[in-house]
This record gives sequence, C-alpha cells and structure tokens, in this order.
Amino acid sequence: MGTTQGTYTAKLTDGPLEGKTITTAFLDTGDPQPRIEIPAEAGKRYLYTRGAGLEYAESAQQAGPVRPTAVEYRFLEASFE
Repeated sequence: MGTTQGTYTAKLTDGPLEGKTITTAFLDTGDPQPRIEIPAEAGKRYLYTRGAGLEYAESAQQAGPVRPTAVEYRFLEASFE
C-alpha cells in the first residue's frame, strides 16, 4: 500500500460530463491519474483521459515537489455493464 500523495481537481472538458469537476487522488508517485473512470446511473461508466491542461495554485512555489491543483481530462468512451 502506497502513501497518500494528496488530491487535485479533475476538470472534465467535454463529453457527457462537460464542465463538471471531481476531486481525485494523485498516484503513489505523485503524478496525476492518466485515466479516470466515473460511475454513472444503471451500470454506465464514463472514461476520461488526461489532457494537456494543468493549473497550479500561487502557493505552489513552496519547497517540495510542485503538483498541479487542477488537471484537464477529455472524454474517451462510455461503457455499459
């Protein structure tokens, strides 16, 4: 089990959840998630992949690793169970 690296905001830029944000955790390496799977109604799930957009808080200039506070995600597909 890895250590907690904190959380950031995932900004969903297109697809069925366009304009919404969710809070998600960094990987154990401290990197943002490459893909996010979001459960929806009736067994549906949306898959979003990381885009190029990154945002940093002004307080990110402090000592230690600099991590984004928000990351852009683009819609890839919907899956149904």
